[in-house]
Amino acid sequence: MTTDATEQTNGDDSRIWIASGWTARVQKNEDDDGWAVTMTRDGDAEPVLTSPWTMGRDKKNPKPLNHTDFKTLLKAARDVLTRHEAHARSQRHRSTTVADDERGTVRVDLDIAADEDDPHALLTAWAEDGEKLAERRVAPNFKLTAASAGRWVAGGLGEV
Repeated sequence: MTTDATEQTNGDDSRIWIASGWTARVQKNEDDDGWAVTMTRDGDAEPVLTSPWTMGRDKKNPKPLNHTDFKTLLKAARDVLTRHEAHARSQRHRSTTVADDERGTVRVDLDIAADEDDPHALLTAWAEDGEKLAERRVAPNFKLTAASAGRWVAGGLGEV
């Protein structure tokens, strides 16, 4: 079996597992008497995932980390990142469809650029067959509505 990184525990400490660009760390839960595990991606200041952790057999100390636990935590942390990225994309993308006598059905998309240095958005018109009809740079606070899209399409897809 091959892995994408060497899996290891941090010395004899069974509460830390480092592999694949991630660190799993079991630590005392500050809020109660239990334990928690965090998954932190290398280079990140904050953990991506924090979850309750199981007590060991002695009911005082945490269960030690192992390969299977780490793989499960890694999948969960990656899932959190995937959902976060999908949510961020959905916040930056809007779409509406308008009917035009000349072009038929036109889909108009607004995509806000994730660029703090150059805030802007792109307004794009698409034909039914997927052909890009026009693309214009607009302010990042442009309000895409069926009415604003209809005006742009009816106006010939020129300046907004």
